[in-house]
Amino acid sequence: MLFNKREYRRTLGFVLLLLLAGCKSPETTSSDTNAGGGEGEIVVSSAASLQEAFREIGTAYTSRTSMRVTFNFAASGALQRQIEAGAPADVFASAGQKEMDALAAKNLIASDTRRNFARNTLVLIVPAGASAGVNSFAGLGGAGVRRIAIGNPKTVPAGQYAEHLLTNMNLWQALQPKLVLAEDVRQVLDYVARDEVDAGIVYLTDARSAQSRVREAARAPEEGSEPILYPVATVRDSRHGEAARSFIEFLTGDEGQAILTSTASAA
Repeated sequence: MLFNKREYRRTLGFVLLLLLAGCKSPETTSSDTNAGGGEGEIVVSSAASLQEAFREIGTAYTSRTSMRVTFNFAASGALQRQIEAGAPADVFASAGQKEMDALAAKNLIASDTRRNFARNTLVLIVPAGASAGVNSFAGLGGAGVRRIAIGNPKTVPAGQYAEHLLTNMNLWQALQPKLVLAEDVRQVLDYVARDEVDAGIVYLTDARSAQSRVREAARAPEEGSEPILYPVATVRDSRHGEAARSFIEFLTGDEGQAILTSTASAA
C-alpha cells in the first residue's frame, strides 16, 4: 500500500473537480518569470486537467515554504515522454496510472514517494442544446449516433479509461467507425459543445466545469469501470529531492486536499 489506511480513506474521499481539462501543447506557468528549476524553485510536470487546482496549491505551497513552483502542463503521455527524454522535472502528477507505471519501470521516479491523491469518474456528454438523443453508453450503438469524441487512448488517460469501459461493455469494436479521437479532454468538450459530434466521453469534473456548454447524459457504472486515480511521485533525477517530497506531502496533506475540494466547489 502506498500510504496508510487513514490517508487512503481521506484521499479517495475527495473527488477533484478539475476546471480545465487539457491543452493542445505544454504550458509553463510559475510564480516567478524565470522558469527552469533553479535554486529555490521546483518544476512540477502535471496533467493539463489539473492546472486550475495546482496553481492554487502552488501558491499556497510557496507561501508556506518560500520555494517557488514552476508548472509544466500537458497531456500525461507527453509529460512521460519529456521525462524519459531527460527534460528537467522534480515532480510528476499524472491523470493516469499507465504513464506513471511506465516511468517506474524505467526507474525514472522515486517509487517510495508515489501516492494517489485524487479520483474521478467517466461520464457521457451531449451538446447542451440537445433536446433528445443518446442517454446511455449502450445507446451509443444506435443509428442516431454517428460521431463520438474521446481522448486518443495512445496518449490521453481519459481515452484509455473510455476504451476500457467500452470494451467491458462489449461496445468498443462496434463503435470504432464512429470514434473521433481528440488530443485531450478539452478538445472532446469543444467538439461536443460545438455540436460537431453527437456525444463525447470525459471526466465528471470536466463535464461540470463546462455545464453551460454540454450536458451530462449518463455516468459510467461502477461495475466494469476501471478506478480513475491520479498518482504523483518525485522524479528520480530531481535536483531538489527534499523540496519535491515536501510538495507531495503538502498536496496529499490536509491543506492541499482542502484546496482541491475548494476548487471543486467553485466549479
